[in-house]
Amino acid sequence: MFDDFKEEQSIIYKIIINSFKKNKCSHAYLIETNNYIKSLEMVKSIAKAFLCPFNYTNNLNCNGCNQCKLIDDDNFIELKYIKPDGEWIKKEQLDELQDLFSKKAVIGNKKVYIIDGVEKLNINSANSILKFLEEPEEGIYAFLITDNINKVLNTIVSRCQLLSFKNNIKNVSDDLESKVASKIFNSENKIQDFVTGEFTNNFIVNSLNFVDFYEKNHMDALIFIDSLWNCYFKDRKDIYIGFEIMLLYYNDILNYLLNNPIEIFSDYKKNIQDISLNSNIMNISKKISLIIDLKEKIKYNINTNLLMDKLIIGLEGCDKVE
Repeated sequence: MFDDFKEEQSIIYKIIINSFKKNKCSHAYLIETNNYIKSLEMVKSIAKAFLCPFNYTNNLNCNGCNQCKLIDDDNFIELKYIKPDGEWIKKEQLDELQDLFSKKAVIGNKKVYIIDGVEKLNINSANSILKFLEEPEEGIYAFLITDNINKVLNTIVSRCQLLSFKNNIKNVSDDLESKVASKIFNSENKIQDFVTGEFTNNFIVNSLNFVDFYEKNHMDALIFIDSLWNCYFKDRKDIYIGFEIMLLYYNDILNYLLNNPIEIFSDYKKNIQDISLNSNIMNISKKISLIIDLKEKIKYNINTNLLMDKLIIGLEGCDKVE
């Protein structure tokens, strides 16, 4: 619950706790994420504390209450979560919100709504939410989340209490995970999610290990495909990332053959040199084209085991290019 963020976001924690103690909670909070990756999780934890009849910030005194679980499952009737429908948050979404919140609370006497991506309100939906913010009703609290406060209408900003999350992500711009992520993803949030992911290092290491094994053992990779690949890359999203990493690795091998700087995997220079001894620009270029072609097939309903067989057989074919 909210106490879990006491250390990570100490300033916001103190602001909310003091507002509970003084019974002076704002009717609307504008949350500036600053790329803090737990933003939504923390906002939901604040909502739990607001909706709790005792404003509990942990589970120690709950006595078996099921309310937090309902919130986690998006099934609590007094909490409404809104995010963009496509590119924008639409007026119809806010009309539904206002209709729902015009009725008396079924549980307790408080209602909370969260708008995630408030900078994506279009003109009509912005006007709708402004009316809601201008005439706040007792017991209704708003949490408006934005990644870019400069794109939020000034009329909305002026009606909210601003809370800015502290970005607690360390600067990892020079480490391997960040270099790989910046090549694969074009969204800052996705880059940070990948860099801080629990299995990110495993994805990178196992992708490179697969290439190293194939380059040394060739078709024997078919025999060991389960231990080399299948036990690590289980769903299409993971396999797609694995293929992206293999592409980056082969690109660096090509860079080495062309006497260009190794761009990503400088720590694997010895491996790259060993592979280059038995490679040439043409067969590495063919391998890159093969991986790009098979990577696109991951998006479709292709058998992933068959896909890896095709990859290994295709790589072997590339090695036979004269």
